[in-house]
Amino acid sequence: MKKLVILFVILAFLAGISCSREKAFSKIDLSGSWKFRTGDNLAWSKPDYSDSSWKEIKPGTIWEYQGYKKYDGFAWYRIRVNIPSAIQKNSAEKDSIQFLLGKIDDCDQVFLNGEMIGENGKTMYDNVPVTDEFTKVPDKWNVSRRYVLPVNDPRIKWNGENVIAVRVFDQAGAGGMFAKPFEISMVGLKDHVLFDFTSFAFKYLDDNHLQKDFTIINKSGKGDYNGNLSFTVFSYLNGNKLFEKEFPVTLKNGNKSTFSFSFKIDPQTQAYALVAFKENKSGQSVTEKLEVPYILTPKVSLEPRINSARIFGVRPWSPFQFKVAATGQAPLTYMADNLPDGLKIDGTNGIITGVLKQKGDYEVILKVRNSLGMATQNFKIKVGSTISLTPPMGWNSWNCWGLSVSDAKVRSSADYMKSSGLIDHGWTYINIDDGWEYQHDQDGNILTNSKFPDMKALCDYIHSIGLKIGIYSSPGTKTCGGYEGSYTFEDKDAAAYARWGIDYLKYDWCSYGSIAPNPNTEQMKHPYLVMEKALRAVNRDIHYSLCQYGMGDVWTWGASVDGNSWRTTGDIEDTWESMSTIGFSQGKCSPYSTPGRWNDPDMLVVGWVGWGPSLHNTGLTPNEQYTHITLWSLLSAPLLIGCDLSQLDPFTLNLLTNDEVNAIDQDPLGRQAKQSIANAEYQIWIKDLEDGSKAIGLFNLTENPLNIPVDLKPLNLPGRYSMRDLWRQKNLGQAETHFEMNVMPHGTVLLKLQKIK
Repeated sequence: MKKLVILFVILAFLAGISCSREKAFSKIDLSGSWKFRTGDNLAWSKPDYSDSSWKEIKPGTIWEYQGYKKYDGFAWYRIRVNIPSAIQKNSAEKDSIQFLLGKIDDCDQVFLNGEMIGENGKTMYDNVPVTDEFTKVPDKWNVSRRYVLPVNDPRIKWNGENVIAVRVFDQAGAGGMFAKPFEISMVGLKDHVLFDFTSFAFKYLDDNHLQKDFTIINKSGKGDYNGNLSFTVFSYLNGNKLFEKEFPVTLKNGNKSTFSFSFKIDPQTQAYALVAFKENKSGQSVTEKLEVPYILTPKVSLEPRINSARIFGVRPWSPFQFKVAATGQAPLTYMADNLPDGLKIDGTNGIITGVLKQKGDYEVILKVRNSLGMATQNFKIKVGSTISLTPPMGWNSWNCWGLSVSDAKVRSSADYMKSSGLIDHGWTYINIDDGWEYQHDQDGNILTNSKFPDMKALCDYIHSIGLKIGIYSSPGTKTCGGYEGSYTFEDKDAAAYARWGIDYLKYDWCSYGSIAPNPNTEQMKHPYLVMEKALRAVNRDIHYSLCQYGMGDVWTWGASVDGNSWRTTGDIEDTWESMSTIGFSQGKCSPYSTPGRWNDPDMLVVGWVGWGPSLHNTGLTPNEQYTHITLWSLLSAPLLIGCDLSQLDPFTLNLLTNDEVNAIDQDPLGRQAKQSIANAEYQIWIKDLEDGSKAIGLFNLTENPLNIPVDLKPLNLPGRYSMRDLWRQKNLGQAETHFEMNVMPHGTVLLKLQKIK
């Protein structure tokens, strides 16, 4: 009997090994090291080509973020991988295999064992690649690469080594393979039944009810799917089930089906939903995790509160405009003690205007009163050569409207900035990105296109409600969108901006790459110096935003061309991979952040975004959005909302109107946070503040709740501190040597530590 038991255990152990091996073959992970080199040669697609001299690279982030120099042009990735036939055994459908290669900036061709299996953004003639046709196609860079082959495709070497080669062409900005997933797997139910959660935002109903609408797409082409759909909500805090509903559904072949669930939940509860479809015939299931939005910031007090930046820079003789941002029960009355001669404040709306002629510092006391009391705030006006003494806060049209931007959409956005109350929390700029330009006339004057019939009237309208307005151009002959650039017309363009009343210029490298295709540092500086001279020649303060994606370590020289901010990165998108990679790579720029000179990791991707005209709810989870705003505030980054302001939901509005969090970004000291601890599970960033306190961001990089320990002495924080949770605006007591905080998946806790004497 004893021998039989031992034999049974051995057989069970061997069966377990066999099962684990087969399970391991359900997919092949391709997220490890690939080989990489720049340049172009179609021979590099061949399996017998030796890539031993190539450098290693990981595919999850673009090449510039992995130590490779800024580069525009062709580059190749290669990986060698065994494809075992056992991968088919665990699949319900055994006819097709897929190669998932994340996303690629800008366009690509993919080769398997020397033969092309797919491409994005490339035109072919008679099946022959035409190099000069290998160009970016709008919206293709942001598309997941998925190439499907039948299992009997002769290009696949089953149970042998296969070479996957990816030919990438990068036009401008960052380049290469990014996002997830990177794998080979069999095609199955999960590839036919797709959940779309971003076409609808959560709806806030009465009595603490949330409603979530979403669609499921059956794109199998194999007929209808019958099964059960379930929606289950769990608490992150204790794992308790908060809601559950299940019912039978039929997913029609080739159709979208829309479903809706509503459930009651406390607005501050951190929770997630598991949404699952189980198909009757095969027994297969597709399950997606969906985070439930939660609101941390308390409601705004009815008593008056001033939310403006505490310092403001202006040049002598320049038109002065500053809106005192304040909240409280209406009506509010605005006052300013010690306001210097030349300035006046409108008591009904808090807009300060005028002109200051002499350099110097002026200490002003702002006051806002309503029937419940009075709020005061010290306010310093510095008249000198440097403007933008705190990072700009506002809105930019690109991530929302793209090239479909128009006068009507800009006016509407300004109206929503005011009616939503964002203006009362310090949000100031309404920036027009690419798509407003027409051409220069015979006298060199820049003309607007038909979408912008009167730019001066638009600027006047924006100013009349207390906001400022920005515009966009390129030092090249054309903008990124193919509109008229400023090359050789810099003086005329700057004069037009001043005449219209522009307050902000985003100056985008774009086609200047054809003028300086392989620029050294001095060549990178040159076009920005030309426009800087033109801007300084006009009698108007215009925030100068350099947009050239971090080339040549722009943070080291941006101030030398009088830039007020400079992009340190390629374009952001609304994914965790993009946002976190960009945000957590900003440490190298930290020493160069100072008042009037800001590192810019690109715009905010919260709310409804989509690069116009088709929009979707951000792909960032609620936790990731808290991380996004927290990290950008610690970085002293320009905060430029990119969403459709007409569709602000309570969660997004709450996210953008926490005055204690915004104050970290707007702190007058202007120090960027430094990365103090970074490991595979979490990061800790610390920012010095003007009052001597510290802002500390704890960031969970994992996909599960995590207890993050904080030891103060190793962080050079000896002594005893009072702690405040800035998102909850709640005091947490004191800490002396050590404390721990539970942090949500991909989430954050933002604390302010004040030393106790």
